[in-house]
Amino acid sequence: MVLLVSISCYLSTDLFGYKTVALLLLMTVSLSAMLFDILPVLIASTASALIWNFFFIPPTFTFHIDNTEDSLMFLLYFVIASIHAVLTFKIREEEKKSRIKDEKEKSIQLYNILLNSLSHELRTPISTIIGSVDTLQEHKDKLSLSNQHELLNQIETASLRLNRQVENLLNMSRFETGMLQPKLDWCDINELIHDVIQKAASTHRILFNADEHIPLFKLDRGFIEQVLQNLVHNAIQYTPENSCITISASHATDCCILGIHDEGKGMEEKELLLVFEKFYRLPNSKTGGSGLGLSIVRGFVEAHNGSVSLNNNAAGGLTCTIRIPSETSYVTNLKNE
Repeated sequence: MVLLVSISCYLSTDLFGYKTVALLLLMTVSLSAMLFDILPVLIASTASALIWNFFFIPPTFTFHIDNTEDSLMFLLYFVIASIHAVLTFKIREEEKKSRIKDEKEKSIQLYNILLNSLSHELRTPISTIIGSVDTLQEHKDKLSLSNQHELLNQIETASLRLNRQVENLLNMSRFETGMLQPKLDWCDINELIHDVIQKAASTHRILFNADEHIPLFKLDRGFIEQVLQNLVHNAIQYTPENSCITISASHATDCCILGIHDEGKGMEEKELLLVFEKFYRLPNSKTGGSGLGLSIVRGFVEAHNGSVSLNNNAAGGLTCTIRIPSETSYVTNLKNE
């Protein structure tokens, strides 16, 4: 950087006096202090002083300085450049330390939020399972078949809820360590969506009109199933009971497009991107939840080099759109292969 500025100034000696060159070189040293460590910055400041002396301070092409004023100016330049370089570097180091401290405090705050949420989200299904099992063990002979069936349903619902939270935590841990890589294989998206709907125990109406002519996509079935499960669960959790959730699937130029539409209240525009952040939960949202569901959705989609977006519907509610580039094929083509 110092050499480039020096060459430019030397080729423009008719435009710049040697005092102006000193200011330009000093600015270059300051810029280098913002980008590099202390050793190269000190080398740059020393080199700039020597180059300025040799090529620009009369008499040129010598380190000798005849004028006392120029000698003093050279000395001041060297001192100012060195001090400025060190101070700029120190300021940058302090900013870095402050940023690391803020990030640690933010991480601690986020993990505290996570633990507080999980303390309810995990304790509730565990308590339900323990209570139902105790009731079945102690009063099995006194309970009617319908009551036993209801308790078993409660155990199943609580177990699924607990399993979902554990899977989210494990998946997030794998994201953090970079261990999660998609295993691509041919996937029938219609069949996958039907499986997700069957697993979603809810009073909501979940609609899906399968396109019989849609091709097979080369995706990680487990990833996409987890994506749809998290999105459907999120729609169920934040929309009124008995409302409708619609799932759609289509394709366009080797791209799988999935949509989940709900009839909830929607959300503010500023929150449409924030909800995909780790541990983020909407203000005044229901108790429980870890704030990991949508961040995992984004992670799984981006692992496929895809994109996910949220938009408010004109008639109310939200639409989540997922676009995943993918190889496509039809069953007849695979049979021929």
